[in-house]
Amino acid sequence: MVEKKETGTTTIGIVCKDGVVMATEKRATMGTMIAHKTTQKLFKIDEHLALTTAGLVGDAQLLARYLKAEAELYRLKREMPMSVKAAATLTANILSSSRYFPYWVQLLIGGVDHEGAHVYSLDPAGGSIPDKYVSTGSGSPYAYGVLEDHYKDNITVDEGINLAIKALNAAMKRDSASGDGIEIVTITKKGWMTVDEKEIERRKKSLNIK
Repeated sequence: MVEKKETGTTTIGIVCKDGVVMATEKRATMGTMIAHKTTQKLFKIDEHLALTTAGLVGDAQLLARYLKAEAELYRLKREMPMSVKAAATLTANILSSSRYFPYWVQLLIGGVDHEGAHVYSLDPAGGSIPDKYVSTGSGSPYAYGVLEDHYKDNITVDEGINLAIKALNAAMKRDSASGDGIEIVTITKKGWMTVDEKEIERRKKSLNIK
């Protein structure tokens, strides 16, 4: 059985002075058809690590399971959590070792470790690049327009949540493959926190986003 290819996404990772903000929308498409409206594109790898996915859904889910298992084994063997850089390097090695049968994905890995807050962008060939803010998927050009204008080096997690909402909203208005809601998590030294839908809606109203 050939797996249908589902593409079209907007994902965002933002490094803040007190943590990271990771965000996605929820729509999955097959060509011009909206295949799913509640697609999970943001995965909890550990209490301090998050993964966002864009691309082929089956490949993304498989890689999320791989990385979660490796992070758990790392913590058990070494009695300490895997660093964000180590998680990005491991994932990059998995991607690059499958070049003849590539994973059709573009990933973001973000989190907080003993060195601070980090976000890495990974391409299907295994490239791994850290940055202060990154967006992937078909809606990323629209998201970048907002991120470029409003990101600042001393941004807080609270401000980062609002910025992610603004950037995703811009993408969802112009990219037909992005939509059907927003998912946001924050990671700080205190750990993982999911921003619930009521809080996202409250912030959208305060930002005058319809």
